[in-house]
Amino acid sequence: MEPLQQHVPRSVEDVFSDFQGRRQGLINALTSDVRKFYELCDPEKENLCLYGLPDASWDVNLPVEEVPPELPEPVLGINFARDGMQERDWLSLVAVHSDSWLLAVAFFFGGRFNFGKNERKKLFQLINDLPTVFEILKASFKQSKDHSGTPHNSSSKKSSAKSRLSENQTKGVKVSTPKEEEESGEEEEEDDEEQGVTLCGACGENNPNDEFWICCDICEVWFHGKCVKITPAKAEHIKQYKCPGCSSKRARV
Repeated sequence: MEPLQQHVPRSVEDVFSDFQGRRQGLINALTSDVRKFYELCDPEKENLCLYGLPDASWDVNLPVEEVPPELPEPVLGINFARDGMQERDWLSLVAVHSDSWLLAVAFFFGGRFNFGKNERKKLFQLINDLPTVFEILKASFKQSKDHSGTPHNSSSKKSSAKSRLSENQTKGVKVSTPKEEEESGEEEEEDDEEQGVTLCGACGENNPNDEFWICCDICEVWFHGKCVKITPAKAEHIKQYKCPGCSSKRARV
């Protein structure tokens, strides 16, 4: 996010120090500053990214406009899945992507400044001795559970009321309830895959028949309407639906 020339770590120690700062910023966003982070990730906004900065701060912002960017970019659209998942699952997903981004940035610097085999190995060993952002997050979940004595309740949990599918199908947009298996009762994942049970492309879950679904006309993946912020009424005005992933790919071309 920050211009490369303003922060240019050249040695293994410099790159590792940069890694530590960015990592601490991400940890802060997902633990001590989690409520502020949650509020900033508004699903109504455009594609947002979580940036860890070298000074151990963090920022939720739009991706840079330069193509290609000066530094590897974090995963896009973390805000879109916020209300479609349990809060812990969503934070864990962001943490895993954040770990991947940290490695990408560190080894980008290594490649830019021609680190040799021994230097890359040293850098990896220094990084590998630290717990990942995801591991720190899991530990914070456990501490929270131990202190409270009850499982953490997601603040993103919504009403159990289901959006019924309108009988009037939207023209040009695949809006429907995905076809369910006729023979129910077998709940194992292997059986589900064999019998064609459709899973939401955002939350990975399959809900009852009365759940409102919409299909992306580009990648043909089905989504719960609530996961992508599309209601039956809104879908009626969409001629061609593109999911958040396909929309971001189109924007970056």
